[in-house]
Amino acid sequence: MVIEYAGIVIRSVLTDKREKYYDGKGIGCYMFRIDDFDVVDATMHGNAARFINHSCEPNCYSRVINVEGRKHIVIFALRKIYRGEELTYDYKFPIEDASNKLNCNCGARRCRRFLN
Repeated sequence: MVIEYAGIVIRSVLTDKREKYYDGKGIGCYMFRIDDFDVVDATMHGNAARFINHSCEPNCYSRVINVEGRKHIVIFALRKIYRGEELTYDYKFPIEDASNKLNCNCGARRCRRFLN
């Protein structure tokens, strides 16, 4: 385990409303979906995990684990991570609208060019 993705757990139906609020205030939005019902909002009350960037060739991966009946998002290492090396994981964004692709700028040799 490298770090837990910490924040406030909200219902997924509230995410659009919060994203619009943060966007209107010029605040960067950091949310991570746990499942179809819950999302961790780390925007205002998160930890350093919210700053881990995407890579198509990541050195970490994320998992939702259950601890005493509560779901947690945990970041694990895929391999040895060296001092000073940036932590990355694959965001694996779902394809919601094929015409609204999000460009990927990870710089990996095998970059897929899009986040979704």
